[in-house]
Parts: sequence; structure tokens; C-alpha cells
Amino acid sequence: MSDIQTNTLLLVIIAILLPPLAVGLKSGVGGALILNIILTLVFYLPGLLHALFVVLS
Repeated sequence: MSDIQTNTLLLVIIAILLPPLAVGLKSGVGGALILNIILTLVFYLPGLLHALFVVLS
């Protein structure tokens, strides 16, 4: 596996466990992180879906 595939795989695993952490590592501190924290606090599934979208895009 290449480094890019390994990094993406690790970010997907982190996104499943802690969605805001994965978004923070991928995009930094900003609007996406704040949105993901709110979505995760409201309900876990929207935060997870948003984190996967950010990581895989």
C-alpha cells in the first residue's frame, strides 16, 4: 500500500471512532471542524457521515 492509501485508511478508522478528530487532522481548525463537532453532539451518525465525506473527498 502506498503512503496516501495508508493515511486515508487511518483517517477513516479515526473518523469511525472520533469524527471531529479526523476532520481536524484532514482540514485543520475551521468551519468544517466546528460543523462536525455540532453534528456529532446532536447525533453521532451525521457527524460520522460528515467526517467520512471530508476524509474521502
